[in-house]
Amino acid sequence: RILERGVYTEKDASVVIHQVLTAVKYLHENGIVHRDLKPENLLYLTPEENSKIMITDFGLSKMEQNGIMSTACGTPGYVAPEVLAQKPYSKAVDCWSIGVITYILLCGYPPFYEETESKLFEKIKEGYFEFESPFWDDISESAKDFIRHLLEKNPNMRFSCEEALRHPW
Repeated sequence: RILERGVYTEKDASVVIHQVLTAVKYLHENGIVHRDLKPENLLYLTPEENSKIMITDFGLSKMEQNGIMSTACGTPGYVAPEVLAQKPYSKAVDCWSIGVITYILLCGYPPFYEETESKLFEKIKEGYFEFESPFWDDISESAKDFIRHLLEKNPNMRFSCEEALRHPW
């Protein structure tokens, strides 16, 4: 239902993303990194309009040990640059995926897209994306700032769930 709905208003997207961040913050506090966050793995608990969101598909999730992992996994358009660069990574990969999800909810298409997977991976590793006109013209600077902090190429500079939850958007 997340994807079926199409483009979200900022208010509605903010409500969904706040729930996702709260849930992922809980996972991270308990040493769990999901590693495959995407709209298809976010389900509404009930058919009601204001239903709570639940995170599903923990098949790729992992208990963090020393905070560092190295297995390349995830869904191509949602994978953080450090995973694609085959570098050790941390729970920050989930925050990157939440940035991708937020971007999609607000405009209806992903921040990184290419014809081939190899070109897509190069684009993600560069960490370059745009807020293209006219799709982003009516989206607030606050929302764009929120996304920029989650889609930060450097995982050490990227927002954590806690930081994202404190952002005014």
